[in-house]
Amino acid sequence: MSNIAEWEEFRYSTSDGLRLAGRKYGWHHLKTGPTVVCLPGLTRNSADFHELAIALSNEELGNRRVLCLDYRGRGNSEYDKSSDNYTPLVEADDVIQGMVVAGVSEADIIGTSRGGIIAMILAAMRPGMLHSVILNDVGPQLDAKGLVRIKAYMQRSARPENMAQAIENLKEYASTQFPTFGEADWQKQAKLIYQENDGKLSVRYDPALINGLKAINLDAPLPTMWPQFAGLKNIPVMVIRGANSDLLSKETVEQMRQEHSGLKVLNVPNQGHAPDLGTIGIPERIAKFLDEAV
Repeated sequence: MSNIAEWEEFRYSTSDGLRLAGRKYGWHHLKTGPTVVCLPGLTRNSADFHELAIALSNEELGNRRVLCLDYRGRGNSEYDKSSDNYTPLVEADDVIQGMVVAGVSEADIIGTSRGGIIAMILAAMRPGMLHSVILNDVGPQLDAKGLVRIKAYMQRSARPENMAQAIENLKEYASTQFPTFGEADWQKQAKLIYQENDGKLSVRYDPALINGLKAINLDAPLPTMWPQFAGLKNIPVMVIRGANSDLLSKETVEQMRQEHSGLKVLNVPNQGHAPDLGTIGIPERIAKFLDEAV
């Protein structure tokens, strides 16, 4: 693969005219099975899946095609003039359009956090497009304390003075979730979240995304998605949970087992919300699940 680029940029337009972006890995491979489609978290982007996508698109783990998407207002996608459109339902429709443009008719969806919510919505909107689903630290019921922590971080993270401050903010936000992270890990995460323009740092997402969290009453019971999760009952599903997660509880995972008899569960030690899918050993576990998904 030395003469082939690791990935190529992907662009497409939504029904309301926004230009969205993503990454395609392994597109030089012949299409022999479902394409892996990676959907990131609330404020995250396609670069989060780089190590995983490289692994899955290489010969050792199956020469798969992998499509990683940036939602509207994230990564290299255009921002929406109305933050009211930053919803999982709108984003699910965008994902469908992106898959169609990329020629993906059947997908193994890997959804981290927000991406898992979108995957469950896709099960209702376009069930025929889903071959299997991997939910990364997300389920049909979320713990409010995790959302409270995420909201607090978003409120203070938009414009740190420099990368050192950005890393310190990130540590304050997530060090209890990832107690074994070293300095290189924090630097990697900070570079995924922040970008530098004209000597100033900014987040790689529209700060208006926080409006959606502000609209949620975190003191009241959160809405659940058990009916949407039930839409996955006839396809293979795997849930990955960070052992320190404050968003997906052990109890919710156990209830998911009861609702989906074939559910596969991968617990990731020393990580919280959400596990880094490029962590040593995780791509192999994911590839094994995909190989066995029928």
